[in-house]
Amino acid sequence: MYETILVPTDGSDHAERAAGHAFALAAAFDATVHVRSVADVSDAAGPFNAGGVSEEFVERVESDAESVVESTAALAPDDVAVETAVSRGQPGEEILATIDDVGADLVVMGTQGRRGLSRLVTGSVCEHVVRNAPVPVVTARVTDDDPVTDYEQLLIPTDGSDEANAAVAHGIAVADAVDASVHVLNVIDLGTITSGSDVAAASALIDQLRERGADATEAVAEQARDAGLDVTTEVREGFPNADLLECIDREGIDFVAMGTHGRTGVERLLLGSTTERTIRRSPVPVLSVPPGEREESD
Repeated sequence: MYETILVPTDGSDHAERAAGHAFALAAAFDATVHVRSVADVSDAAGPFNAGGVSEEFVERVESDAESVVESTAALAPDDVAVETAVSRGQPGEEILATIDDVGADLVVMGTQGRRGLSRLVTGSVCEHVVRNAPVPVVTARVTDDDPVTDYEQLLIPTDGSDEANAAVAHGIAVADAVDASVHVLNVIDLGTITSGSDVAAASALIDQLRERGADATEAVAEQARDAGLDVTTEVREGFPNADLLECIDREGIDFVAMGTHGRTGVERLLLGSTTERTIRRSPVPVLSVPPGEREESD
C-alpha cells in the first residue's frame, strides 16, 4: 500500500511524535521515509522590511532546518530507510510539491509546529496539506499519553458514501499490516434532524438512517473479514465530532482511518469538517484519505 512516506518536520514535539508513527508505518510496509524541512523566510520579508532578508538570515534558517532534518532522521530504527533534504519556500506549497517530487504515497505530519520566523510547519500548514494533498495524510499530535505505535485497535468511521469509503482500503491495509482489530462506526448526526412538532417523522427518519448505517458498517466489516481481520460494527445516534472522540477513548482505539469528505445535506453522517475537528483533537493518529483514493488503491 505504501512504498514512499513523506515526513515534513520542524523539530517541534508534534512533528517528532508524527515521525515516530511514520517510522512505525514504514517498518510495517517496508517503505522508505523522506524527511523534509522547509526553510520559511517569508515572515522576515514583509512590508516592514522593505530591504528584504539578508543572506546571513537565510543561511541561519536553512542551517536550522538541516539540523532538524538530521535529528528527526536519527530517530528512525536501523531497518527503516531514510532520506533527508531541505528546501526553501512556503511550507504548505513546498510539502505538496515534494509529494510529487519524491513520489510519496503517504504523508505523516504533526498537527502543530513551531512559532516565529524559523517555523517550518504550522497547524494551518497541516490543514492546507490535508485539504489539498492528492495522497492520504496521517496527522498526529502530542498528548499526555505515551505514544503508541503498536496499533491494536483501528477505527474506521463511515457514512456509506463513496468519499468516506475511500478510507476503507487504507484502514484495512494498515490493520492487516500490524494485525490490528477493526472497529467500524456510523454516527447518525442528530444535529441535522429537526423534528419540530413532527416527532413521528423524525423517528421514521432516524430509523431509516439507522438501517442505512447498518448497511454501511456491514459493507466495511465484510471487507475486513475478507482480509482475515477481527471486526466489530457500531451504529449510534449522536454528534459525529463528539462521538468519534468518545469511541476512541471507550474502545481503546490506537489509529483512525477516515475520509476527508462525506455526505451532504440532511442525510450527512460524516463531514469533511468532522475530519478536521477529529484531527485537531484526536489523541491518536488520524489517517485522512481524499476522494478517489479507493479506486487508485484497488
